[in-house]
Amino acid sequence: MDKVLQTRLAPLRERIDALDRQILELVNQRAQVAIEVGAVKHELDESGPVLKPEREASLIRKLQELNAGPCQAESIEAIWKEIISACRGLERRLVVAYLGPQGSFSEQAALEQYGHSIDSLLCNSFDEVFRAVEAGQADIGMVPVENSTEGAVNRTLDLLLNSPLKVIGERSLAIHHCLLTQSGTLDGVKRVMAHPQALAQCQGWLSRNYPELERDAASSNAEAARTASQDPTVAAIAGSMAAEAWGLGIVQAGIQDDPHNRTRFLAVGTLVNGPSGNDKTSLILAVPNRAGAVYEMLAPLAENGVSMTRLESRPARTGQWEYYFYLDVLGHRDEAPVARALAALKERAAFFKELGSYPAQ
Repeated sequence: MDKVLQTRLAPLRERIDALDRQILELVNQRAQVAIEVGAVKHELDESGPVLKPEREASLIRKLQELNAGPCQAESIEAIWKEIISACRGLERRLVVAYLGPQGSFSEQAALEQYGHSIDSLLCNSFDEVFRAVEAGQADIGMVPVENSTEGAVNRTLDLLLNSPLKVIGERSLAIHHCLLTQSGTLDGVKRVMAHPQALAQCQGWLSRNYPELERDAASSNAEAARTASQDPTVAAIAGSMAAEAWGLGIVQAGIQDDPHNRTRFLAVGTLVNGPSGNDKTSLILAVPNRAGAVYEMLAPLAENGVSMTRLESRPARTGQWEYYFYLDVLGHRDEAPVARALAALKERAAFFKELGSYPAQ
């Protein structure tokens, strides 16, 4: 049977090897063109950004439309993200800042969004991520903005309000939490550590299975994993990427209470994106404290046929029960319906800040 199997597989494997050589040759041809693009920019003293989110998003979308299978659309995106990343890196590697240490979900979001041909800048807080990009130490910052179970990440909202940075991209991750320890068991473990959001996302499972374990907050899940790698009495809640990064064993995978748990991340930077053909625009608004003000604020969206996909409120901290409203709408700021709606909103709102237009995931 083995001989028959090998006889039938041999020509198929030879075809795969031949196709791989063709793919390799074509990828290197693409890389050479990318090098030539960089040379032309240098020759013309064009120091524009190496990253073009709208072009990259449009390119991947077109390839997905052309795809006849059997590869899935998600696979096409993942493959070309890495090809684009490798070719972009030949011109200049992006520096991406995100919450560390190694193995965080922020790192996963950054790698899925920009590929592995980047230089990482690990930060101790979301504030440091924003400061690194504002100071030019990083090209992009990747920060979580909302979770499907626990809602908004308030510190990110506050930073978006006060920072000059723009939103230039988004990435939604399925969040699968694991319980991690040095040994892969709970022998000798006395407490579990994680970011407060992760503890909240797993509180039901923890209460049912290990109510006796103390629960301690960490600055990030990856930091909890780092601590667990050094202390056998600590279990961490983090992703499988953190387990690999810190050499931890998985006691139990998938402990999040909501099996559909997702976190949305935003990429922040200084770029101003052009239209990609499928975009979102993010805004922050405040309205006068009077009856009907919120309705009046949102009316221009309906009047111009602009769909709103998210509305979040955050206290303005004035002591007057006033709020900032965070909105995501479909469309690019340069598209006529969105442009008209934004102009009307700017006239009516007591406060108006456009956070940027970017390709929708």
